[in-house]
Amino acid sequence: MVNTAVNDAVPEVLNVTDAGAQLDARVPNASKRYASWLVAAVVLLLILALASLVVAWRAQERVKNIEQELVRRQQDSQGQVNEARLLAKQAQDTSRESAAKVALLEARVAEVAVQRGQLEDLIQSMSRSRDENLVVDVEAGIRVAQQQSTITGSAEPLLAVLKQADERLARVNQPRLEGVRRAIARDLDKVRAVGVADINSLVIKLDEAVRLVDELPLLSSAEQRSGAATATATAAPVKTAASAVASPATATDWAKTWRDGWAAASNRVWLEAKSLIRVTRIDQPEAMLLAPEQAFFLRENLKLRLLNARLALLSRQFDTAQTDLLSAQNSIDRYFDRTARRTGLASDLVKQVAAQARQVTLPRPDDTLAALATASAGR
Repeated sequence: MVNTAVNDAVPEVLNVTDAGAQLDARVPNASKRYASWLVAAVVLLLILALASLVVAWRAQERVKNIEQELVRRQQDSQGQVNEARLLAKQAQDTSRESAAKVALLEARVAEVAVQRGQLEDLIQSMSRSRDENLVVDVEAGIRVAQQQSTITGSAEPLLAVLKQADERLARVNQPRLEGVRRAIARDLDKVRAVGVADINSLVIKLDEAVRLVDELPLLSSAEQRSGAATATATAAPVKTAASAVASPATATDWAKTWRDGWAAASNRVWLEAKSLIRVTRIDQPEAMLLAPEQAFFLRENLKLRLLNARLALLSRQFDTAQTDLLSAQNSIDRYFDRTARRTGLASDLVKQVAAQARQVTLPRPDDTLAALATASAGR
C-alpha cells in the first residue's frame, strides 16, 4: 500500500515542475524566486511526506514483527507451560514412587539391621572360647537338673549332672576352673549326705504289700497252721505199723509188735482229738468277732489304705502317706495272724515304707553356681 502511494506522488511532482518552468517563462525574476522557494517547499514537503510514509511503513512492519514475535513467544510460553505442567505431574508421580521406594528401603534397612544384630550375636557366641562354652553348658545342665530334682523329689538327676560336670572339667584341665571343681566336690558331698527316699522302690514295696493282702490269714479263721507237722508225725507210726504187719514172720516177739501197733493207733487218736481244740492267745478280742462276710471288706479297705499311701508318695505328700501307712499297719496287727510268714512279710514292707517316706529338702548347689559365675566373669 505504501509503494502505491509513492508511485502516485511521483507524477504529481513532475507535473508541478513542468508548471514551474512555464511560470518562470512568463513571470519576472521575483516571481521566479518565489516560485522556486515554493517548489522547494513543496519538494521538501513531498520528501517529508515520503519519509513519513517510509517511517510509518517501517513502524508498521516493526509492529507486525513485534506482534508476530509476541504471538510466537506467547505460543512458546504456552507450550512451555504445558510442558512444565506435564513435567510437574511426572515429578509428582516420581516423588510418590520415590517415597514408596524410600519407605520400602527403610523397612529393608531395619530388617537388615535386625539380621545384622542377630548375626553379630551368633558370631559372638561362636567366637567364645572353649572354656566359656563349657562353663555355660555346665551351668545350664546344673540348673535343669536342680529343677528335675525338685519336681521328682530325687537327688539322682543332680548327682548325675554334678558327676558329669566334674568329669568334663577334669578332661579340660584348666587351672582357672579348679575352683569350680572344688565347689562341685563340696556340693556332691552335701547331696550324698542327704538321705532322699527312692520313690520307685517304695512304690514297688507297696505294690507287693497290696498283692499279699489277699493271702494274709485272719485271726478269726479256723485254719490249721500245724497241719504239716501233724501229717509228718502221723506218717511215721503208720509206716512202723505197716512194717510190723508186713513182716510178722520175722518178728520174734509178737508182744512187742502188738505194743507198737497199739501205740501207733493211740497216737493217731490223740492227734485227731487234739486237732479238735485249738488254744490261741488273742490280744484284741474284736478280731475274733469279725464275721466271715466282713473279711472281704476288711481286705479291700486295707488295699485302699495302701493304694492311697502309694498315690500320696507319688504326689510327694508324705504326711498323708504316713497316716495311711500307720492305719494299714494297725489293721494288719489287729486282724491278721502275725505268726504267719506272709503277715510278717507284709508288715515288714509297710514298716520299711513308713520309715523311708520322709520329706527331705535337697541342698542347692550354690557353691558350684557361684564358682561358675566367677569363672564366667573371668575373675
